[in-house]
Amino acid sequence: MIRFNQFSLARGTKPLFDNTTFTLNPGEKAGLVGANGAGKSTLFAVLLGELHADGGDFSIPPTWQIAHVAQETPAADKTALAYTLDGDAALRAIEAQIAAASAAHDGAAEANAHAAFADADGYTAPARAEALLLGLGFTLDQTREPVSSFSGGWRMRLNLAQALMCRSDLLLLDEPTNHLDLDAIVWLEDWLHRYPGTLIVISHDREFLDSVCNVTLHLEQQQIKRYGGNYSQFEVLRAQQIALQQSAYEKQQRTVEHLQSYINRFKAQATKARQAQSRVKALEKMELIAPAHAASPFTFEFRTPDSAPNPMMVMEDVRCGYHSEEGVEIPIVERVMLSIQNGQRIGLLGANGQGKSTLIKTLAGTLAPLGGHVREGKGLRIGYFAQHQLETLRADDSPLQHLARLAPDTREQELRDFLGSFNFSGEMATSKIAPFSGGEKARLALALIIWQKPNLLLLDEPTNHLDLETRHALTMALAQFEGTLILVSHDRHLLRATTDQFMLVAKHRLQEFDGDLDDYRDWLLQHAAEQRAALKAGNAANGAFNGDNGADGGVNRKEQRRLEAETRQKLAHLKKPLQSRITKIEKEMDALNAEKATLDAFVADPASYEPAQKSKLTDAIRRQADVNARLEALEAEWLETHEELEQIG
Repeated sequence: MIRFNQFSLARGTKPLFDNTTFTLNPGEKAGLVGANGAGKSTLFAVLLGELHADGGDFSIPPTWQIAHVAQETPAADKTALAYTLDGDAALRAIEAQIAAASAAHDGAAEANAHAAFADADGYTAPARAEALLLGLGFTLDQTREPVSSFSGGWRMRLNLAQALMCRSDLLLLDEPTNHLDLDAIVWLEDWLHRYPGTLIVISHDREFLDSVCNVTLHLEQQQIKRYGGNYSQFEVLRAQQIALQQSAYEKQQRTVEHLQSYINRFKAQATKARQAQSRVKALEKMELIAPAHAASPFTFEFRTPDSAPNPMMVMEDVRCGYHSEEGVEIPIVERVMLSIQNGQRIGLLGANGQGKSTLIKTLAGTLAPLGGHVREGKGLRIGYFAQHQLETLRADDSPLQHLARLAPDTREQELRDFLGSFNFSGEMATSKIAPFSGGEKARLALALIIWQKPNLLLLDEPTNHLDLETRHALTMALAQFEGTLILVSHDRHLLRATTDQFMLVAKHRLQEFDGDLDDYRDWLLQHAAEQRAALKAGNAANGAFNGDNGADGGVNRKEQRRLEAETRQKLAHLKKPLQSRITKIEKEMDALNAEKATLDAFVADPASYEPAQKSKLTDAIRRQADVNARLEALEAEWLETHEELEQIG
């Protein structure tokens, strides 16, 4: 158990935690959320033993192995596979023992070390490391390439793979989805669902938090408050608390009203498509949780665009790609046939490297097509956002100077008012942007686009560097945008809430995707399972080819019985912890179901709503939410464990 008791800590003169108390139980998966600068990374440093309390104390089991993602990757000559295997320090230590015993010609020590190697599943370790790398987007050939050959983003994936390879009791992940595409995020979620240890994750991806976490730790006002349930459940509970403060609730109603017009307009189309129905649910959910964001630093909205052509743009047999330095064409997406209609809201799906960004650049006109025809409608006004555009901002200029270049004839006060709506107010509006964070620069780039009143928005990963509150503001603004939208994002909440159809970029083609994001997730997991099966079959074939079965190609019966006995023993060894886990889960579920029945009866009793019972009722409702969330998590874990048991056979 992790326990913080009256814990206090300051960095310099700034107090981050003041007499805060909370606990985290073994096996729980917690999302750590809070504003930037609230102390999330500092808490990780405390857990890693890098910082110590100024007051109070915290405890963690001394035998626990802690894994975290390194922020630096040495430009090593070792392969990606070997680097990943380094994450299993215990296995590497056994390998060192084998090497030392062999060098010393100590047969007994070497035999013992080989036995320990087998007990540590050393013979399956390379296959497990390969599976991690493939899941995170590497190809089989790339697993054999040196670490030094990979770019910064791919090295961060290697660090993540190394952390997942570690035999950890506590796993700390700080923004693990930042360098991943949607395919890798879905794979990581699936892996974390099966992770048996305790997890604490910092993330600005709310759908990732919802999928993975069953506890939320919220950092605010120098306190860490524990909520049972995932991020959405935390929002509801926090919204209920804030709504008790009438002034905050009334303030937030203005935000709800902004959404209502879009919700009403969308409901009229709800019978047309499965995607439309899910968008309505998402927006209704926003209305429910709106009070939780009463303290958001800002909200903004898109200016009403001028009249737009229809169709806005037509692509006929277009080839999207690049020219090499030698002038050779490198096609990425071919035979694109697309007619963009006024009012469409399209989400582009597909793995990294398949061509989503290339297609967006071609639509934006920043990349000329290699072939085919692109026709733009008269009056088309494109707003294009991509991460590389942040580099085009002038470091020595202020937000006000950037905007003034776009609107030289507009009064300064009007420009300041507009920038203020994006939280660039006062001195910040006239300060150089050089020291701005990535999130602040992204916010400024969005503000500059919005000022120009585009009727076609092309957004390529707009939420990178944005915190949860800013993502929330962007989601609400896009939900009300009156123009046409094409969006590339690994933020599934943003995709669900702002788009109503999906297109897939895969195998050098653009095609309609007939389904929603849940269907896409299932498709990805099925594709990943097929890849793993193909890899396993390939390894088995290689093993058969390289094996030595004797002169007659057969194995004698005694040897066969020995191998079968070893297989049964290994299967029993694999099954035992799963069977123990199922027993443990069922025991906890029985206790929780009994408690749930008591809580349900109390909440349903009219007498519980008497004024004298107010405090007890509030506690019961909160505990009821905790119990329901835990039961849901346990049921999912029970099913997954049974599936693992069935796969073992």
